[in-house]
Amino acid sequence: MANLKEIRSRISSTISTQQITKAMKLVSATKLRKAQSAITQMRPYADKLSGVLKNLSDSADNEQLSKYFKEQKIDKVLLVVITSDRGLCGGFNANVIKRVNQLLKTDYAAQVESKSIDLMYIGKKGYENLKKHDLNHRTENVTLFTSLNAENSFKLGDALLTEFLNGHYNRIEVIYNKFKNAATQIISNDILLPITIKKSNIVTTQNDYIFEPNKIQLLESLLPLSIKTDLYRCLIDSFASEHGARMISMDKATDNAGEILKQLKLVYNRGRQAAITNEISEIVGGAAALNG
Repeated sequence: MANLKEIRSRISSTISTQQITKAMKLVSATKLRKAQSAITQMRPYADKLSGVLKNLSDSADNEQLSKYFKEQKIDKVLLVVITSDRGLCGGFNANVIKRVNQLLKTDYAAQVESKSIDLMYIGKKGYENLKKHDLNHRTENVTLFTSLNAENSFKLGDALLTEFLNGHYNRIEVIYNKFKNAATQIISNDILLPITIKKSNIVTTQNDYIFEPNKIQLLESLLPLSIKTDLYRCLIDSFASEHGARMISMDKATDNAGEILKQLKLVYNRGRQAAITNEISEIVGGAAALNG
């Protein structure tokens, strides 16, 4: 059995750990509330924008707009990998890394072989775990979460759209955690470009509205905005998922620390009782020897 000094030291370190996990849980809970608020405010706008695009999508075959929709032979791919800058958030990062490795082995095995696939990282953990691959690793936006807002996200969206339209990439895919609730994150990989709109269930309303400017001009304005909005949605979904995962993880860690403390205090009290009993026995034995 460890001596009482060692047990006291372990109790002290466990209490310190528990205080840290409690603080991390509270910080993540605060950030999660802000992220949830951002998602709640953005979703009606994003849904309305998506609805407008669906109603206008019959004009997507126009030559001016086909560049946004045309599914070409996949020659050059960009995977945007969204993780966190720190760990201690359960399987949040591991799930993204697992999905990327799966895509590299299956869907994009040919591109990996020809080295025609690039990885762009948002969040340090993705780069730390995937840099072993002999591919082009883009880290210029790895610290984006330190100043995440719509403006910075839209700047990145503009840059990605420019690279796509210039033919540098003919597919851009985003791998991230989609936020469902604090305890549940859904690993997702969404194709950002080219745009895919399912037209089969769309009710055409072209005879019911007069568009000013015309539909082509509207789409030329709305399509880039839609792409940037989708990217921003992915980022705030991932941000909320990270802090939801960390909050749950730190809550469990705090509970586990409490259980360890109970066990250590029980062992410590037993050790003290044994030491006291031993001292009493020695005193009684010494007194008996003197009286004898």
